[in-house]
Amino acid sequence: MNGVHLVLFDCDGTLIDSQHVIHTAMSRAFQLQGLVPPGREMVRGVVRLSLDAAISRLSPELDPERVAMVEQDYKASFFALREEPDHLSREPLFDGMADLVRDLEFRGIVLGVATGKAMRGLKHTLAMHGLDRHFTTLQTPDNAPGKPHPGMVLQAMAKVGAEPEQTVVIGDTTFDIDMAVAAGVSGLGVTWGYHPIAALEASGARAIADDAEHLHSLITLELGL
Repeated sequence: MNGVHLVLFDCDGTLIDSQHVIHTAMSRAFQLQGLVPPGREMVRGVVRLSLDAAISRLSPELDPERVAMVEQDYKASFFALREEPDHLSREPLFDGMADLVRDLEFRGIVLGVATGKAMRGLKHTLAMHGLDRHFTTLQTPDNAPGKPHPGMVLQAMAKVGAEPEQTVVIGDTTFDIDMAVAAGVSGLGVTWGYHPIAALEASGARAIADDAEHLHSLITLELGL
């Protein structure tokens, strides 16, 4: 066994508290298409899915062409929101996550992100918070199937040379945990995101963290460090 240990973080709802921006952008996109905007809880329920899959789940009656139109309006609305002066305060890091990321890297753990965000949005978010240099592999639906398909995890492991028993996925939704289970790696849940604890446990989360300090201890325990 080699010495590579890999931790893959979800982004929205795990590293970043982005629910306000996501819901606002989705509402605007639906309105631009003359559709009734989905409620906040409905949008929370599809965060982590690829954008087209999320829109299809929110409005199953839409045909693929209409889904694509909503998707384009969402992207335009999302990036317009990021140009507003108070954007950073409306898409903050969760408490303790920046220190956690830096400490794990300092200890020699290879870090990555596996997210439903587009690569452009992910890179912007990480750079905005000064975290971009800490992550060795970025996996998005631009280069792999979306969650809960295991492709993003398998590609990340192949890139850095990590084995399943040396890999941990961190996420706040069942899509994250299902992806981890499908890839044959450990999945750790967090309580501060979008899906309830019971759902994470039912999907097979090995453990669930209450805060960043607790998550740190769970990661080191899972990796045997």
